[in-house]
Parts: sequence; C-alpha cells; structure tokens
Amino acid sequence: MARSRLTPERESELYAAVLDLLREVGYDALTMDAVAARTHSSKATLYRQWGSKPELVARALRHNKPVTLAEIDTGSLRGDFLALMELTDDCQMEKDTALMRGLAHAVHDNPDLHQALRELLVEPEIKGLDEVLRRAVRRGEIDPDNPALGLVPHMLIGAFVARPLIDDRPVDRAFLSDYVDAVVLPSLGV
Repeated sequence: MARSRLTPERESELYAAVLDLLREVGYDALTMDAVAARTHSSKATLYRQWGSKPELVARALRHNKPVTLAEIDTGSLRGDFLALMELTDDCQMEKDTALMRGLAHAVHDNPDLHQALRELLVEPEIKGLDEVLRRAVRRGEIDPDNPALGLVPHMLIGAFVARPLIDDRPVDRAFLSDYVDAVVLPSLGV
C-alpha cells in the first residue's frame, strides 16, 4: 500500500485524531467518515493510504509507541522494565489502558481488526519483549529453562486486566513497579 503522499506531521495528526475518536466513540462507532471530517481529509485519501479501518486503527496505535521494547537496554532486566514504565505517565497509561480494553472487546466481532492488531502491535511488542528476556538470559539473570519465560507477556497483560477489575483502580507506574518486583521478576528467578 503506497503511503508516501502524507508528510510525517500530517500522518501524526491523522493518527492522533483516530485515537481521540476511538476514545470518544469506540471502535464499532468509529467510521472513516468521522475520521475524514475530524481531519479535514477525504475518505478516498484515507482508504488510499490505509486500505481499511482496522489497518488505520492498528497503525495509529503503533505510531503511538515511539520506542520498541528491544531498544531498551539498561544492563539489567529490572532496569529494562523500569525504563519501559518511565516512557509514559500515569494519565496516559490510564487512557491507553481504557483504549486497549475497548479494542480487546472489539476484536471478538472484528477478525480484520484482530489480524491488524496482531501484525502491527502485538507481534512486534512480543518480539521486543522476547529480545529483552533473551538479553537477561545471556547476562545470566534468568535460567534459559525457566518455564515462566514464555508466560511473561501473559503476566504483564494480566496486570492491566486484573487491576481495574479487582481493585477498581487504573494501572499506574507504582502498581506496575510493585507487580514486576513481586510477580514477574520472582517468577523468573531474578
């Protein structure tokens, strides 16, 4: 798909508008017409650039993550997790968590969205996390045979799902730091 016609600034504006609309109306009510109106662009331009609503949403979410996990390397696994948490503030984390909860619900009825999110967001994040964990294994922090290695993504996603459900509170950096220290690192033998 040719996507070179927009400047990086214009593309960022479009992505920000898509995320704002998603937060306001949710995935199902988000339309290309609404995105076009919000961004003062044509629906034809949107389809030419992104092909579909799921692709546009997934790319907007990917664009919102300027640093990949694999780029974080502080020299220790705990340091890497803490550096990752420093990339966002509590307010943004709460907004992003609410957005992802809404999208997690939407993927059940939208296989194209599920596919786009897996390809553009989930798989790159899991590959980045795998690299962070492989470095920790190479440094000798984690036993390469530790069965928890394959469960780290599940543990981390679980924190984001469980906190609002169990405690009726949003996930914040303090909670994530405690969770990493009490759950993730001990399960890895760190």
